[in-house]
Amino acid sequence: MKFDVLFGGVSYEHEISIVSAIALKKVLGDCIGHFIFLDSEHRFYLIPADCMKSKYFTQGAYKKCTEIFLHHGRFAQKSLFGMRTLPAGVVINLIHGADGEDGSMGALLEFYNIPFIGPRIEASVMSFNKALTKLYANARGVKTLDYELLTRQSAPLSRLPYPLILKPARLGSSIGVSVVNEAKDLEYAMDLAFEYDDSIVLECFKSGIKEYNLAGYKIKNGTQSEFRYSIIEEPSKKEMLDFENKYLDFSRTAQVLKADISQALEEQLKQNFAKLYENAFEGALIRCDFFVMDNEVYLNEINPVPGSMANYLFSDFKFALHELAQSLPKKHSININYKYIERIHHVKGK
Repeated sequence: MKFDVLFGGVSYEHEISIVSAIALKKVLGDCIGHFIFLDSEHRFYLIPADCMKSKYFTQGAYKKCTEIFLHHGRFAQKSLFGMRTLPAGVVINLIHGADGEDGSMGALLEFYNIPFIGPRIEASVMSFNKALTKLYANARGVKTLDYELLTRQSAPLSRLPYPLILKPARLGSSIGVSVVNEAKDLEYAMDLAFEYDDSIVLECFKSGIKEYNLAGYKIKNGTQSEFRYSIIEEPSKKEMLDFENKYLDFSRTAQVLKADISQALEEQLKQNFAKLYENAFEGALIRCDFFVMDNEVYLNEINPVPGSMANYLFSDFKFALHELAQSLPKKHSININYKYIERIHHVKGK
Protein backbone atom coordinates (compact mmCIF):
# COMPACT_ATOMS: atom_id res chain seq x y z
CA MET A 1 0.00 0.00 0.00
CA LYS A 2 1.18 3.49 -0.89
CA PHE A 3 0.39 6.72 0.94
CA ASP A 4 -0.06 10.16 -0.60
CA VAL A 5 1.09 12.90 1.79
CA LEU A 6 -1.09 16.00 1.51
CA PHE A 7 0.46 19.11 3.10
CA GLY A 8 0.59 22.92 2.99
CA GLY A 9 -2.75 24.74 3.10
CA VAL A 10 -3.81 28.31 3.79
CA SER A 11 -3.01 28.55 7.47
CA TYR A 12 -0.67 30.21 9.94
CA GLU A 13 0.75 26.69 10.31
CA HIS A 14 1.51 26.32 6.58
CA GLU A 15 5.28 26.17 7.09
CA ILE A 16 4.94 23.68 9.93
CA SER A 17 3.00 21.40 7.62
CA ILE A 18 5.93 21.49 5.16
CA VAL A 19 8.33 20.58 7.97
CA SER A 20 6.05 17.69 8.98
CA ALA A 21 5.94 16.37 5.41
CA ILE A 22 9.74 16.46 5.11
CA ALA A 23 10.02 14.62 8.44
CA LEU A 24 7.53 11.99 7.29
CA LYS A 25 9.56 11.41 4.13
CA LYS A 26 12.45 10.23 6.32
CA VAL A 27 10.19 7.89 8.25
CA LEU A 28 8.04 6.34 5.50
CA GLY A 29 10.47 6.37 2.57
CA ASP A 30 9.22 4.19 -0.29
CA CYS A 31 5.79 3.81 1.32
CA ILE A 32 5.00 7.31 0.02
CA GLY A 33 3.52 7.29 -3.46
CA HIS A 34 3.09 11.03 -3.93
CA PHE A 35 3.66 14.33 -2.15
CA ILE A 36 0.73 16.66 -2.80
CA PHE A 37 1.22 20.32 -1.92
CA LEU A 38 -1.70 22.70 -1.39
CA ASP A 39 -0.44 26.24 -1.96
CA SER A 40 -1.70 29.64 -0.79
CA GLU A 41 -4.04 29.87 -3.79
CA HIS A 42 -5.62 26.49 -3.04
CA ARG A 43 -3.91 24.81 -5.99
CA PHE A 44 -2.64 21.25 -5.69
CA TYR A 45 0.84 20.39 -7.00
CA LEU A 46 2.58 17.04 -7.37
CA ILE A 47 6.02 17.41 -5.75
CA PRO A 48 8.85 14.99 -6.69
CA ALA A 49 10.30 13.26 -3.64
CA ASP A 50 13.80 14.61 -4.30
CA CYS A 51 12.40 18.17 -4.20
CA MET A 52 11.06 17.80 -0.68
CA LYS A 53 13.31 20.45 0.83
CA SER A 54 12.24 23.61 2.63
CA LYS A 55 13.89 26.03 0.17
CA TYR A 56 11.97 24.48 -2.70
CA PHE A 57 8.80 25.99 -1.24
CA THR A 58 10.17 29.27 0.09
CA GLN A 59 11.54 30.09 -3.37
CA GLY A 60 8.29 29.18 -5.14
CA ALA A 61 9.95 26.49 -7.28
CA TYR A 62 6.95 24.21 -6.67
CA LYS A 63 4.96 26.23 -9.26
CA LYS A 64 6.93 24.47 -11.99
CA CYS A 65 5.55 21.14 -10.83
CA THR A 66 2.51 19.38 -12.29
CA GLU A 67 -0.77 20.84 -11.09
CA ILE A 68 -3.30 18.19 -10.13
CA PHE A 69 -7.00 18.24 -9.37
CA LEU A 70 -9.54 16.43 -7.26
CA HIS A 71 -11.27 13.73 -9.25
CA HIS A 72 -13.75 11.04 -8.23
CA GLY A 73 -11.87 8.46 -6.18
CA ARG A 74 -8.40 9.96 -6.59
CA PHE A 75 -6.35 12.95 -7.78
CA ALA A 76 -5.82 13.52 -11.50
CA GLN A 77 -3.72 15.62 -13.88
CA LYS A 78 -4.59 17.10 -17.25
CA SER A 79 -3.39 15.31 -20.38
CA LEU A 80 -3.94 15.54 -24.14
CA PHE A 81 -6.82 13.11 -23.79
CA GLY A 82 -8.56 14.71 -20.81
CA MET A 83 -7.89 13.86 -17.17
CA ARG A 84 -5.41 11.12 -16.25
CA THR A 85 -5.83 9.80 -12.73
CA LEU A 86 -2.89 9.14 -10.43
CA PRO A 87 -2.32 5.62 -9.09
CA ALA A 88 -4.62 5.11 -6.12
CA GLY A 89 -3.15 5.67 -2.68
CA VAL A 90 -4.46 6.43 0.79
CA VAL A 91 -4.11 10.15 1.46
CA ILE A 92 -2.52 11.26 4.74
CA ASN A 93 -4.00 14.62 5.67
CA LEU A 94 -0.92 16.40 7.03
CA ILE A 95 -2.27 19.96 6.76
CA HIS A 96 -2.05 21.60 10.19
CA GLY A 97 -4.47 24.31 11.27
CA ALA A 98 -7.02 25.78 8.86
CA ASP A 99 -7.88 23.74 5.76
CA GLY A 100 -6.58 20.51 7.30
CA GLU A 101 -7.95 20.54 10.84
CA ASP A 102 -11.05 22.71 10.46
CA GLY A 103 -12.96 20.15 8.37
CA SER A 104 -12.41 21.73 4.94
CA MET A 105 -10.08 19.05 3.60
CA GLY A 106 -11.97 16.22 5.24
CA ALA A 107 -15.14 17.44 3.55
CA LEU A 108 -13.46 17.65 0.13
CA LEU A 109 -11.88 14.22 0.34
CA GLU A 110 -15.12 12.65 1.49
CA PHE A 111 -17.06 14.46 -1.24
CA TYR A 112 -14.74 13.04 -3.92
CA ASN A 113 -14.73 9.61 -2.25
CA ILE A 114 -10.96 9.63 -1.75
CA PRO A 115 -9.77 7.36 1.10
CA PHE A 116 -7.76 9.27 3.68
CA ILE A 117 -6.26 9.13 7.14
CA GLY A 118 -7.35 12.16 9.12
CA PRO A 119 -10.25 13.68 11.04
CA ARG A 120 -13.70 13.73 9.47
CA ILE A 121 -15.88 16.84 9.46
CA GLU A 122 -17.56 16.55 12.88
CA ALA A 123 -14.33 15.59 14.63
CA SER A 124 -12.55 18.55 13.03
CA VAL A 125 -15.18 21.01 14.19
CA MET A 126 -14.97 19.76 17.77
CA SER A 127 -11.18 19.74 17.98
CA PHE A 128 -10.24 22.81 15.92
CA ASN A 129 -11.83 25.33 18.30
CA LYS A 130 -10.38 25.04 21.81
CA ALA A 131 -13.61 26.28 23.44
CA LEU A 132 -15.70 23.67 21.60
CA THR A 133 -13.11 21.04 22.54
CA LYS A 134 -13.72 21.76 26.22
CA LEU A 135 -17.48 21.46 25.80
CA TYR A 136 -17.03 18.22 23.89
CA ALA A 137 -14.59 16.77 26.46
CA ASN A 138 -16.86 17.60 29.38
CA ALA A 139 -19.80 15.98 27.59
CA ARG A 140 -17.66 12.83 27.19
CA GLY A 141 -16.77 12.79 30.89
CA VAL A 142 -13.24 14.13 30.46
CA LYS A 143 -12.18 16.96 32.75
CA THR A 144 -10.77 20.28 31.52
CA LEU A 145 -9.34 23.31 33.29
CA ASP A 146 -11.66 26.24 34.00
CA TYR A 147 -11.65 28.80 31.21
CA GLU A 148 -13.22 31.92 29.79
CA LEU A 149 -13.88 32.75 26.15
CA LEU A 150 -13.01 36.30 25.14
CA THR A 151 -14.00 38.07 21.94
CA ARG A 152 -13.14 41.48 20.55
CA GLN A 153 -16.35 42.77 22.11
CA SER A 154 -15.55 41.34 25.57
CA ALA A 155 -14.32 43.53 28.40
CA PRO A 156 -10.62 42.75 29.08
CA LEU A 157 -11.42 41.54 32.60
CA SER A 158 -11.24 38.06 34.00
CA ARG A 159 -12.63 36.35 37.10
CA LEU A 160 -9.84 33.77 36.95
CA PRO A 161 -6.85 34.21 39.26
CA TYR A 162 -3.42 35.12 37.85
CA PRO A 163 -1.18 33.95 36.25
CA LEU A 164 -3.25 33.38 33.10
CA ILE A 165 -2.52 31.83 29.74
CA LEU A 166 -4.13 33.23 26.60
CA LYS A 167 -4.54 31.13 23.45
CA PRO A 168 -6.14 31.95 20.11
CA ALA A 169 -9.15 29.62 20.00
CA ARG A 170 -8.37 28.19 16.56
CA LEU A 171 -4.60 27.92 16.38
CA GLY A 172 -1.88 25.52 17.45
CA SER A 173 1.93 25.42 17.72
CA SER A 174 1.89 28.06 20.50
CA ILE A 175 1.27 30.82 17.94
CA GLY A 176 -0.14 33.92 19.64
CA VAL A 177 0.05 32.31 23.10
CA SER A 178 1.05 34.39 26.14
CA VAL A 179 1.37 33.91 29.88
CA VAL A 180 0.17 36.93 31.86
CA ASN A 181 1.22 37.41 35.47
CA GLU A 182 -0.46 40.74 36.20
CA ALA A 183 -3.65 42.53 35.15
CA LYS A 184 -1.69 45.38 33.58
CA ASP A 185 -0.27 43.02 30.95
CA LEU A 186 -3.58 41.41 29.97
CA GLU A 187 -4.64 43.89 27.29
CA TYR A 188 -1.31 43.60 25.43
CA ALA A 189 -1.55 39.79 25.47
CA MET A 190 -5.11 40.02 24.15
CA ASP A 191 -4.00 42.26 21.30
CA LEU A 192 -1.32 39.72 20.37
CA ALA A 193 -3.80 36.82 20.34
CA PHE A 194 -6.38 38.83 18.39
CA GLU A 195 -3.88 39.21 15.57
CA TYR A 196 -4.53 35.54 14.81
CA ASP A 197 -8.13 34.90 15.82
CA ASP A 198 -11.35 36.67 16.82
CA SER A 199 -11.76 34.46 19.89
CA ILE A 200 -9.37 33.76 22.77
CA VAL A 201 -9.42 30.99 25.35
CA LEU A 202 -8.28 32.20 28.76
CA GLU A 203 -7.13 29.71 31.43
CA CYS A 204 -5.28 29.73 34.72
CA PHE A 205 -1.61 28.96 34.13
CA LYS A 206 -0.58 26.09 36.39
CA SER A 207 3.13 26.16 37.13
CA GLY A 208 4.86 22.81 37.52
CA ILE A 209 1.87 20.81 36.31
CA LYS A 210 2.59 17.35 34.88
CA GLU A 211 1.89 16.98 31.17
CA TYR A 212 1.63 13.78 29.13
CA ASN A 213 1.05 13.17 25.43
CA LEU A 214 -0.64 10.04 24.08
CA ALA A 215 -1.35 9.21 20.44
CA GLY A 216 -3.50 6.44 19.05
CA TYR A 217 -6.12 5.18 16.66
CA LYS A 218 -8.82 2.53 16.44
CA ILE A 219 -8.96 -0.51 14.16
CA LYS A 220 -11.56 -3.12 13.28
CA ASN A 221 -10.68 -6.67 14.26
CA GLY A 222 -13.41 -8.85 12.84
CA THR A 223 -16.64 -7.79 14.51
CA GLN A 224 -14.74 -6.07 17.32
CA SER A 225 -12.86 -2.78 17.52
CA GLU A 226 -9.56 -2.23 19.30
CA PHE A 227 -7.51 0.79 20.23
CA ARG A 228 -3.84 1.01 19.38
CA TYR A 229 -1.88 3.33 21.64
CA SER A 230 1.55 4.88 21.33
CA ILE A 231 3.92 5.16 24.24
CA ILE A 232 3.10 7.98 26.64
CA GLU A 233 5.48 10.92 26.42
CA GLU A 234 6.29 13.42 29.14
CA PRO A 235 7.34 16.52 27.16
CA SER A 236 9.96 19.12 28.03
CA LYS A 237 10.03 20.48 31.56
CA LYS A 238 9.96 24.05 30.27
CA GLU A 239 7.04 26.00 31.71
CA MET A 240 5.67 26.58 28.22
CA LEU A 241 7.04 25.50 24.85
CA ASP A 242 7.25 28.58 22.63
CA PHE A 243 6.73 28.63 18.86
CA GLU A 244 10.40 27.98 18.07
CA ASN A 245 10.50 24.88 20.24
CA LYS A 246 7.18 23.63 18.86
CA TYR A 247 8.42 24.27 15.31
CA LEU A 248 11.50 22.13 15.90
CA ASP A 249 9.28 19.55 17.58
CA PHE A 250 7.40 19.05 14.31
CA SER A 251 10.56 17.76 12.61
CA ARG A 252 11.08 14.92 15.08
CA THR A 253 11.59 11.41 13.76
CA ALA A 254 13.58 9.69 16.53
CA GLN A 255 11.44 7.80 19.01
CA VAL A 256 11.20 9.33 22.47
CA LEU A 257 11.47 7.60 25.84
CA LYS A 258 8.36 6.31 27.54
CA ALA A 259 7.23 8.37 30.54
CA ASP A 260 8.05 6.88 33.92
CA ILE A 261 4.52 6.64 35.32
CA SER A 262 2.45 4.09 37.21
CA GLN A 263 0.29 1.49 35.48
CA ALA A 264 -2.76 3.09 37.08
CA LEU A 265 -2.01 6.52 35.59
CA GLU A 266 -1.27 4.97 32.19
CA GLU A 267 -4.70 3.31 32.25
CA GLN A 268 -6.35 6.59 33.26
CA LEU A 269 -4.79 8.40 30.31
CA LYS A 270 -5.82 5.65 27.89
CA GLN A 271 -9.38 5.61 29.22
CA ASN A 272 -9.69 9.36 28.73
CA PHE A 273 -8.24 9.07 25.22
CA ALA A 274 -10.80 6.39 24.33
CA LYS A 275 -13.67 8.54 25.62
CA LEU A 276 -12.58 11.36 23.31
CA TYR A 277 -11.87 9.20 20.26
CA GLU A 278 -14.84 6.81 20.30
CA ASN A 279 -17.52 7.47 17.63
CA ALA A 280 -15.85 10.70 16.56
CA PHE A 281 -12.26 10.34 15.30
CA GLU A 282 -12.47 7.01 13.47
CA GLY A 283 -10.08 7.05 10.50
CA ALA A 284 -7.66 9.46 12.19
CA LEU A 285 -4.44 9.07 14.13
CA ILE A 286 -4.64 11.73 16.82
CA ARG A 287 -2.60 12.88 19.79
CA CYS A 288 -4.19 14.02 23.04
CA ASP A 289 -2.23 16.21 25.43
CA PHE A 290 -3.22 15.77 29.07
CA PHE A 291 -2.49 17.53 32.35
CA VAL A 292 -2.29 15.60 35.62
CA MET A 293 -2.99 17.59 38.76
CA ASP A 294 -3.80 16.21 42.23
CA ASN A 295 -4.00 12.72 40.72
CA GLU A 296 -6.73 13.84 38.31
CA VAL A 297 -6.44 13.80 34.51
CA TYR A 298 -7.42 16.88 32.52
CA LEU A 299 -7.47 17.35 28.76
CA ASN A 300 -5.24 20.13 27.49
CA GLU A 301 -5.97 19.75 23.78
CA ILE A 302 -6.72 17.30 20.98
CA ASN A 303 -4.33 17.30 18.02
CA PRO A 304 -6.35 15.80 15.14
CA VAL A 305 -3.37 16.19 12.78
CA PRO A 306 -0.37 15.96 15.13
CA GLY A 307 3.08 17.22 14.14
CA SER A 308 4.83 14.67 11.91
CA MET A 309 1.80 12.45 12.67
CA ALA A 310 3.38 11.72 16.09
CA ASN A 311 5.50 9.07 14.37
CA TYR A 312 8.14 9.33 17.12
CA LEU A 313 5.69 7.90 19.67
CA PHE A 314 5.31 4.59 17.80
CA SER A 315 7.82 1.74 17.67
CA ASP A 316 6.61 0.75 14.18
CA PHE A 317 4.94 3.73 12.56
CA LYS A 318 4.71 2.16 9.10
CA PHE A 319 2.76 -0.75 10.54
CA ALA A 320 0.48 1.66 12.42
CA LEU A 321 -0.45 3.54 9.23
CA HIS A 322 -1.01 0.35 7.24
CA GLU A 323 -3.20 -1.04 10.02
CA LEU A 324 -5.25 2.16 10.25
CA ALA A 325 -5.63 2.34 6.46
CA GLN A 326 -7.41 -1.03 6.60
CA SER A 327 -9.98 0.33 9.06
CA LEU A 328 -11.08 3.59 7.47
CA PRO A 329 -14.76 4.46 7.98
CA LYS A 330 -17.06 4.13 5.00
CA LYS A 331 -20.04 6.34 4.32
CA HIS A 332 -23.38 4.67 3.91
CA SER A 333 -24.37 4.49 0.27
CA ILE A 334 -27.65 6.14 -0.65
CA ASN A 335 -29.70 4.84 -3.54
CA ILE A 336 -31.17 7.79 -5.45
CA ASN A 337 -34.15 6.35 -7.36
CA TYR A 338 -36.56 9.33 -7.60
CA LYS A 339 -39.52 7.16 -6.53
CA TYR A 340 -41.14 9.96 -4.51
CA ILE A 341 -40.99 12.41 -7.40
CA GLU A 342 -42.46 9.76 -9.70
CA ARG A 343 -45.24 9.06 -7.20
CA ILE A 344 -46.09 12.77 -6.94
CA HIS A 345 -46.06 13.06 -10.73
CA HIS A 346 -48.33 10.01 -11.01
CA VAL A 347 -50.84 11.44 -8.49
CA LYS A 348 -50.89 14.86 -10.14
CA GLY A 349 -51.23 13.21 -13.53
CA LYS A 350 -54.57 11.87 -12.45
